[in-house]
Amino acid sequence: MASLKKRGKSYYAQYYAGTRQRRVCLHTSSLQIAKEKVRQIESAQLRGMDNPLPTRTLLHKVVQAYLQYLPTVKTVANIRRDAYYLRSAFGQICPELEIKNEKISRKGIKCPSRKEALPIQVKYFEQVTTRDIADFIAAQVRNKALAPKTANHYRTILTRLYNWAMSQYGIRMPNDRNPASKVERYKEKAPNIRFLSLAQIDEQLKSLEGQPQLQAMVAVYIYAGLRREEALWLTVDDMDFDAGPNGMLRVQAKTVDGESWEPKTKINRVVPISSALRKYLDQYEVVESDGGWFFSSSKGMCWDVNNFSRELRKVNQASELPWTNLDYRHTFGSQLAMKGESLYKISKLMGNSPEICRRHYAALVPESLVDSVEF
Repeated sequence: MASLKKRGKSYYAQYYAGTRQRRVCLHTSSLQIAKEKVRQIESAQLRGMDNPLPTRTLLHKVVQAYLQYLPTVKTVANIRRDAYYLRSAFGQICPELEIKNEKISRKGIKCPSRKEALPIQVKYFEQVTTRDIADFIAAQVRNKALAPKTANHYRTILTRLYNWAMSQYGIRMPNDRNPASKVERYKEKAPNIRFLSLAQIDEQLKSLEGQPQLQAMVAVYIYAGLRREEALWLTVDDMDFDAGPNGMLRVQAKTVDGESWEPKTKINRVVPISSALRKYLDQYEVVESDGGWFFSSSKGMCWDVNNFSRELRKVNQASELPWTNLDYRHTFGSQLAMKGESLYKISKLMGNSPEICRRHYAALVPESLVDSVEF
């Protein structure tokens, strides 16, 4: 049995857990609310549970602890993305992180400042409700004209935060419920995939004849379907020209000059080099670099993703071509789908899940359904 004690304006519950006496602040000055909380404690004791009342933890402490946990399960790029969404939701409470003995600076993210207004106006982590999160996401959609997919990203990242806090950090939420998981998802539109036709591929690569490295890199994106960073992190050892008819391209985790990198999905894969791609790779002369990069920057280092995109955009604008790295990657998947390759094979080659490939490229293979309607 638990008893009530009052000290100052707050009530406390006093009870025994085994042979140890415990006293818990009920954070209320209302006798009726205090009695209800005592009843919950007694009910939990009968079920062999400990104190069922919600914990009371400062919001910024939980978020900072979560950000310190992320490097054990996510890449630096994904941590930056999560930190951006969390900063938007809870204010500027994402300090610089110590990741593998290297400080990752995030432009625009400052240390905590309690004087600044938080988008979600609470002090304690457990005070956030489903309505708070739903109203915050709705306000972001209205003020920033967010796409439904981006709005759902907020919901997903906040759900993961609360799941971790409740399962790993010892947070007890009211009714033991994750408030973010109850937020209704926004309905996403069908993806609008832009890709190059065979004629446009020839036009794109011909426009880069004066830029041999850019031409080879764009050929890799188009004919191998690599993500932007995957091609920039290729080394000479990743190119096996003796395997298969035309060689193999290996997308794999590596450490170069003390800096580690891994594919987005954390799964290594091999992509066969096509005869069309091999032609451009044979024309390209690799410049020796300390890191052994297959495509090195002008300084002999790994290309910075933003610098590469800026350089490619400048060259394409001069030729009045609108294509980007994502368009090249979609070209690889789209052209294979129209050729009749299975979505499962395409997903393996691109390092995506079959479901993502189905969403993106299933509409491009209607010919495969022709025979299905004949009785």
